[in-house]
Amino acid sequence: MQFHHHGYVSGDPRVQDAAGTGIERPDDLPDEVDVLIVGSGPAGMLLAAQMSRYPGVTTRIIEKRDGRLVLGQADGIQPRSVETFQAFGFAERITAEAYNIGWMNFWGPDPDDPAGIVRTARTADYAYDICEFPHLIVNQARVLDYFAEAAADGPARIVPDYGVAFEGLTVHDEGEYPVEVRVQHVAGERAGEERIIRAKYVAGCDGARSRVREAIGRTHVGDMAAHAWGVMDVLVNTDFPDWRTKCAINSRAGNILHIPREGGYLSRMYIDLGEVADDDDHRVRQTPIEEIIRRANAILHPYTLDVREVAWHSVYEVGHRVTDGFDDAPEDSGRSPRVFLTGDACHTHSAKAGQGMNVSMQDGFNLGWKLGSVLTGRAPEALLATYGAERRPVAQQLIDFDREWSSLMARKPEEISDPQELATYYLATAEFPSGFMTQYSASMITGTDAHQALASGFPLGKRFKSAEVVRVGDGNVVHLGHHARADGRWRVYAFGDTSGAAAGGRLAEWAEAAAPVFERFTPADADADAVFDVKAVYPQPFEDVEVTTAPALFQPRTGPLGLIDWEKVYAAGPSKWTDVDIFAERGLSRDGVVVVVRPDQYVAAILPLDEAGVRELAEFLAEGMLPAR
Repeated sequence: MQFHHHGYVSGDPRVQDAAGTGIERPDDLPDEVDVLIVGSGPAGMLLAAQMSRYPGVTTRIIEKRDGRLVLGQADGIQPRSVETFQAFGFAERITAEAYNIGWMNFWGPDPDDPAGIVRTARTADYAYDICEFPHLIVNQARVLDYFAEAAADGPARIVPDYGVAFEGLTVHDEGEYPVEVRVQHVAGERAGEERIIRAKYVAGCDGARSRVREAIGRTHVGDMAAHAWGVMDVLVNTDFPDWRTKCAINSRAGNILHIPREGGYLSRMYIDLGEVADDDDHRVRQTPIEEIIRRANAILHPYTLDVREVAWHSVYEVGHRVTDGFDDAPEDSGRSPRVFLTGDACHTHSAKAGQGMNVSMQDGFNLGWKLGSVLTGRAPEALLATYGAERRPVAQQLIDFDREWSSLMARKPEEISDPQELATYYLATAEFPSGFMTQYSASMITGTDAHQALASGFPLGKRFKSAEVVRVGDGNVVHLGHHARADGRWRVYAFGDTSGAAAGGRLAEWAEAAAPVFERFTPADADADAVFDVKAVYPQPFEDVEVTTAPALFQPRTGPLGLIDWEKVYAAGPSKWTDVDIFAERGLSRDGVVVVVRPDQYVAAILPLDEAGVRELAEFLAEGMLPAR
């Protein structure tokens, strides 16, 4: 963590100095805002944390609850989400309090006594086979707490306006603040008071029953599956040996997905309640907790649960739906969107694949930096259309995956020919639920794959997969991607060739030619790396590279004191994971290559380390950004 570059810091470095709208931030909702976030769920709170890095933008978040969420329904945290937490600065802390999924075990009918169950497979969880981040279980409420802290500690000092309900909106054709939003105070001394807020943009992060979705005329497309599940968070005494291991359990009496929770005692159980009759009319949702517990005991036979406390429970019918549009702009209208939908407001599915909160947060991450870039004049308004274009296909892929996983989970024993099938599917499809299959197609912010062969391990449009390097300034082995923060900056990694740091080498020539390109899009009064965080990675051992010989592009002077940044120069080093250097591990050309990464950590462009590559860089940036000079 770097934090003295603007002067000596003696307090908590995670609390940034208030700036812009964060200075003397009014307690009351202003009449006009740049961004109004409706709902403080995972997408909304991540979006607030991201917008707090743009103190020149007035952002408010309204929530009809009268305070923080106490008990959240979601709990599965996939590795991509932990990687995102790292960008917001709290991955280590939340990992320390979470349950880490190390294994997933599978149970099926006992061949000698089909009325009982036996363990049929024990599989290591997929997380560490895919990346360096774990697969966690932690209550949604705690995730929201951490994002709330990041939002409040950011320069814009964003905190939710609790007790304020969204009532409706109208999008006008003209005006600086064209979205007219009707809100009502529903808690506190002002309960019942209605007022109008005018906004430039509105983000509907208000869940499956989204009133924002209703207000812009968007509808869910899909249906409810004819299957119901009871879910409960419980504290129990039991003789079931895998109580602290994630399990998929199949028996003659039904199915259970069992997930241990954080804290060492609590566990969540999804209990199969069977097929739902056509004329049920949602009566299954009234299933009492006593019946859910009875069914759980029947499925676990010969093991038993002595439930000592039920922390939370619910009943739901599996639904798979995607909204017909993720914003308010009519298709092919050419109009820029003003209202956006995120999370459950635009995609709903079962909870058993552990995807809802995770995909919702990536919706917020995708939208946040785009709103920030447009509102600060860094990007054209056309950038906002890429939100729906990128996130809607991801939602459809999620629905398709969840439908298949839910069907496999709900089978009867006689429908299963291979007892290992579910375990095999779980591991074979691991990259998707972990959050790493998302791949954005070519657009104004994602280039073509013409030079993919130069960096085969960084697939274009997919998240930047970190690898270990050596920081030259101090010799520490670090993950190249872990320094990247959710601060709205683009990352540019220039991987050098065998000429190293020598004057006249390819990396030195590229840096000299590329510097004016970056300057063109960086405000004159801003730090040199305020928009682009440009780093060099040399193929030589770090002992053979001197920081002070690197081109000036990699030694920017920042802050009011003009201090040199010593953490822009790296060298290839063997990884403790693979015993090879980053060039071999990520298929990087030893003739040099430039990898451009978006603010949300997805690979945007791969370019050659030469004069032609600089021209392509300038053309690419001109597509998705506005010149500052």
